Amino acid sequence: MQYPAANPYPVEPGMIRRFAEAVDDSSAAFTDLKTARSLGHADVVAPPTFPFIVAARAMSEVVSYPDIGFDPTYLVHSSQRFVYSRPVLAGDHLITTLEITAARTLRGMDVLGLRADLTDAGGGHVVTAHMTFVSLSAVEGGDCGAAPR
Repeated sequence: MQYPAANPYPVEPGMIRRFAEAVDDSSAAFTDLKTARSLGHADVVAPPTFPFIVAARAMSEVVSYPDIGFDPTYLVHSSQRFVYSRPVLAGDHLITTLEITAARTLRGMDVLGLRADLTDAGGGHVVTAHMTFVSLSAVEGGDCGAAPR
């Protein structure tokens, strides 16, 4: 199942700094423009896992959890992998397109595979995030394989 593109996500230097602090990564490229430029970037660069927060916001905008049989309050982020064309930079306006790539039940738990393609405002590919979520408690009567309404 593919979903329409989410609203653009403006990447701001303060967001990058707060994310870097949250993941305890003190690289100056995430906070200092001079350092980022010395490394060849036009602006401060986001940590490698930053696209997850962009994809998470897109999920809340476009995915109807009851339609796919999941209660988002019980989703656990199981795994993720990122495939980059270029780093995420402050000043980017990222547009996310989501696709459910897998939905199955495994040992009594529902497992959801998701692909998030992030492009810049000009349509250029920035990064693709592949994520897996496990539902600890599916929506009552839900079925992760059910077709969206």
